[in-house]
Amino acid sequence: MADIIVQAFQQAINLITSGNPEVYATVYRTIYVAGIGTLLSCLWSIPIAVVLGLYNFRGKWFIKGIFNAFIGIPTVALGLLIYLLLSRQGEFGYLHLLYTLNGIAIGQAILVTPIIVSFTANALGSADSQLRDLAKTLGASGFRTNLILIRETIWSMVLSVTAAFNRGFGELGIATIVGGNLLGETRVLTTAIAIEINFGAFDVAMAYALILMLIVIVLALTISLIERVRNEDVSWSKLVFWRGLGGN
Repeated sequence: MADIIVQAFQQAINLITSGNPEVYATVYRTIYVAGIGTLLSCLWSIPIAVVLGLYNFRGKWFIKGIFNAFIGIPTVALGLLIYLLLSRQGEFGYLHLLYTLNGIAIGQAILVTPIIVSFTANALGSADSQLRDLAKTLGASGFRTNLILIRETIWSMVLSVTAAFNRGFGELGIATIVGGNLLGETRVLTTAIAIEINFGAFDVAMAYALILMLIVIVLALTISLIERVRNEDVSWSKLVFWRGLGGN
């Protein structure tokens, strides 16, 4: 096992440094489908989350429960459903999205929707009640109060979108069923790992896995760095504010 891991590291370094066009194309396709899928999902997920997080209405608990339940939906089951919809006999077969990157992206957009909706709605729903009361006391309208709450929870939205991207980035079921794992066309990192395992090329599969994990780790560290800088800026602004009050 240790030998396989060492060989995988060596193979990953070789694949990255050799300039292999298929490797870079596979990484690009993986980022493309996860990125487009996440952006598409944001178009409808964030408005839904805002409504669920800031407004009260009958049946709200049921809708939130549905989105929470769908966070763990099996990607194979969702991939099969999307495959049937996009096939020639399906309702959306005329779009010719089956076995395309855009078809995978649409599937991943549906997959990550519950993540963005649930995380963002919970963040908005648990926003500081004192901030809401303060805004109303100062005469802010209901709409403006909601804008203030959205601004205060914007970082939670960023984290939910990042979690959604990571979910799509490491997804296999939809990429395999909807994309077809076509070499040079729809093959992404996860499907490349699966096919290399089937071929018995465990060192190459491990190399692709390491590249996949490396990208996820770099993204997570980048977000953490931005969060740290943001918190330091907020702390510095508060310090300047209180010093200004003391000077007066």
